[in-house]
Amino acid sequence: EVHLVESGGGLVRPGGSLRLSCVASGFTFGDHDMSWIRQAPGKGPEWVSTIMNGGAAAYYTNAVKGRFTISRDNAKNTLYLQMNSLKPEDTALYYCARDGLGMYDYWGQGTQVTVSS
Repeated sequence: EVHLVESGGGLVRPGGSLRLSCVASGFTFGDHDMSWIRQAPGKGPEWVSTIMNGGAAAYYTNAVKGRFTISRDNAKNTLYLQMNSLKPEDTALYYCARDGLGMYDYWGQGTQVTVSS
């Protein structure tokens, strides 16, 4: 059974940093592209970043380029999102998701990130 478990969220002041982690199990992690998706209060899900299965390529939404870095450790079945220079508009529930055939086929339960002074 596929499981994705996020951690690392919390309350941080504007300009601060957080590192999110997502531990995967139940499938061959290194075979799949992985993504981070966030959902702010009252809004729909927003794609944040994707990393290819081997980790060689990564993509970001414009709103986080230069501030967030996605990475993965296939030996540890773990996906990361380093978030720097956080802004109040980054406040959201952050999910990791497995990229399936043209869709995100498995999601974690999410970890809350709140950026506030």
